[in-house]
Amino acid sequence: MKKIVMLTAAAMLLAGSAFAKTQTLIDFTNLEADCVMDENGNATENGRTVMDYSIAAGASFTDDQKSLMKTSLALPNWEVVLNSSAQNVQSKGLSVVKAAPVKESAEVPFAGKDVMGVRILFPTWNSNANAKIVPPFEIQAYEPLSDNDADGNRQEPTAEQKGKYLFEGQNADEGFGLIHNVGTIKSISVTTMGDNFPHSLYVLLTDNDNVERRYYMGTLEFDGWKTLVWNNPDYISEVRTREIRIYPIYPRGVPFVKFSGFQICRDAADIGSDFVGYFKDVRIIYDLAVLTADRDIDEEDLWGIITQKEKERQAAEISRFGNKQVNRVIERTKMSTADELFDTDDYKNSGSQQ
Repeated sequence: MKKIVMLTAAAMLLAGSAFAKTQTLIDFTNLEADCVMDENGNATENGRTVMDYSIAAGASFTDDQKSLMKTSLALPNWEVVLNSSAQNVQSKGLSVVKAAPVKESAEVPFAGKDVMGVRILFPTWNSNANAKIVPPFEIQAYEPLSDNDADGNRQEPTAEQKGKYLFEGQNADEGFGLIHNVGTIKSISVTTMGDNFPHSLYVLLTDNDNVERRYYMGTLEFDGWKTLVWNNPDYISEVRTREIRIYPIYPRGVPFVKFSGFQICRDAADIGSDFVGYFKDVRIIYDLAVLTADRDIDEEDLWGIITQKEKERQAAEISRFGNKQVNRVIERTKMSTADELFDTDDYKNSGSQQ
């Protein structure tokens, strides 16, 4: 059995540049709703990324209520989080994410598919403001890969799926928000369509130490589709000038990065009001953080340290995610279901008759 050998990115360069990889971190065209039908027969969730958070619900919920406690990375589920300078009742209500269909006649490889469409209502007065476009839940780093049925229920992993993760793409062009075995990031790209807005775009990534970092991609002051690129200014290509650090081979978990969202920043001197943007994918070029090599002793089979750590992390992630979603279900249940408001004409003569 192959075991994990931890090396720094600098040490891996000694073996050649073949260890650098290009991978799609997240592709929004893969997040169409295709399961969990509503009362009108429309799909509401993305089967590849659907998650069941009923395990965090209390005993007061019925089985029917728990069966509805599912969510996914389907594009309408994503959220816009405004900073304090941009928050008001109107902006919070109108700042949303939608699935934006690309015309079949468009001259792009993803014509006919849905990309992420975002509307943000920024303040019109002179004020620095920003908004984060975030997934409906923190992408789970250790959720095992498995199939789902039409109701969004996850099945038992097959033999081929064991050891793989739900939110990690199975090839270089597939991405659902997670990549394991990431060392030094060399470059990041975002495929986006601009509408000549002067606002700045950042990509937010979180690592295995739960540290979130943001990467400046440039402004959106252009028209049409464009690939914005961030190149690591501190990336050292010459191995002889790198600082080589040696870590214990076993046990260490595999480093990863996951997509935390986008951030749109509006400068006080720039135009405010509505911002509209579109995003197709995020890709990264990175050094591998670990190598696999045959070991004379099957250390993980003997000690099971990495497996235990991953189980504990997964349980903690599910608990945080589930509690948040259950609280939202409770709040939604308490909301008014009335579709109409009072009509003042019905009471125009009120109080005028004796």
